[in-house]
Amino acid sequence: MSEGTMQRRAQRDDQQRAERATRTGGLNRVVAAALAVPVMVLAGACSSDSGSDSGSGDGAQGAATASEGAASAAPTVQAAAYAALPDSCRTLSKKTLKDLVPKGGTSGKEGTSSDTAARASCSWSSLDNNGVDGSQFRWLNVSLLRFESDQAGGTGEAQARTYYAKQVKDAQNVSGAKNTKTEPLAGTGDEATVVRYDLKKKEGAFKQQTVVALVENVVVTLDYNGAGLAGDETPKADTLTTAAKKAAKEVVASVRSANGEGTGVGSGVGSGDGGDTSSKSPAPSASPSKTSSAAPSKTPAKSASKSAVAKS
Repeated sequence: MSEGTMQRRAQRDDQQRAERATRTGGLNRVVAAALAVPVMVLAGACSSDSGSDSGSGDGAQGAATASEGAASAAPTVQAAAYAALPDSCRTLSKKTLKDLVPKGGTSGKEGTSSDTAARASCSWSSLDNNGVDGSQFRWLNVSLLRFESDQAGGTGEAQARTYYAKQVKDAQNVSGAKNTKTEPLAGTGDEATVVRYDLKKKEGAFKQQTVVALVENVVVTLDYNGAGLAGDETPKADTLTTAAKKAAKEVVASVRSANGEGTGVGSGVGSGDGGDTSSKSPAPSASPSKTSSAAPSKTPAKSASKSAVAKS
């Protein structure tokens, strides 16, 4: 073989090796690139999933925090101190009833109520006939109104205080009343007021006493009036007022006793001296009914003093 032929063959071999090397290198780059794509996709997916989980967690945590904040911000109303009322016709001792309504007996007339745990009343009347000398008339009424705490009206104590002020104002503004006098009464509930006045009617001259007492979430209104009829002399206002104050103390003690405080002085119980010896620690309300809270706070009973005048 000639030297020229050998040289050309060597050149072709070198060229073929170079082409194979080029093809191999290109293929390796393609394979490397193909392998790199899944790695990038996988990395991106992991990154995306991580961000999604983080965002979802942050959102759930934010929602939970907002919910907790809303719950803590919701207003709460303290439960009313007293959950019960005593039997209205047994709030006074037999001795007191005999002093105030001597001819009325100890069995009073209970007022109509759809919920006696929220409102109750009892009345007694006495007519002492002295023949040609005329007669002495007495009328006594005890009214109890208990308020429950609720979101709309607020605490039972606040509602009772508002109604207490209304009862006092109503007693001070009775139509036709003369010589109206108002005085505070100590030692009877948390606060008490006595309003008294004269009222002229065709039957005679009446002396009216109204005692309004606030005890926790209960308002006590005691009305007591008297008159000398058919020519009998008009009773002394001071005497009637003293008797009404004593009776109001007993009623307040009975309210507290019905809620586990002190000793009640209701009919046949205790000495009837009217002392308020109950403790100041209120018995917490158990499970207040909706009926009890709605009736007093939204539709308060009419002023007992007005009822007293109507009954006289």
